[in-house]
Amino acid sequence: MGADEIERVIARLAHQIVEPQDAQEGLYIIGVRRGGETLAHRIAEKITSISGGAPALGFLNINLYRDDDIAHNLPESSIPSDINGKTVVLVDDVLYTGRTVRSALDAVTDLGRPCAIRLCVLIDRGLREIPVQGDYVGRFVPTSRRERVEVNVSRRHAPSDEVAVIADEA
Repeated sequence: MGADEIERVIARLAHQIVEPQDAQEGLYIIGVRRGGETLAHRIAEKITSISGGAPALGFLNINLYRDDDIAHNLPESSIPSDINGKTVVLVDDVLYTGRTVRSALDAVTDLGRPCAIRLCVLIDRGLREIPVQGDYVGRFVPTSRRERVEVNVSRRHAPSDEVAVIADEA
């Protein structure tokens, strides 16, 4: 995917997010750090231009909730307002095994009790290990376990934005 296609997908995702009646008030966009941060910013800006109202925006560090030994040096979570009773949309760049989403769900429920939690991903590559699916999906990109998906999305629409599938060397 190139920059223009990514921009169209982000616009479509933003429209889908604000379409349901329950999303009209109390919408909270939460980007999963790292991959979902920039995407969450872009979606929140697009929602603001569509609806005229800015959704609450936060970012989530899921390190404490991971079920593996991988520790990432990520900024702390930044959730500036109460999520109780809000519709929370978790945003990430790639949905793969489902483990990151499981960790993010645990983190969100520790923060409060939203009225609903939705998942928005730019790319769903399949190969799930946990029964999780995206509510809002930009593109389905079937891959093998020997491939990886690289997403480079800047804070503002830029010619360098791209999504690529790369075969790992065996």
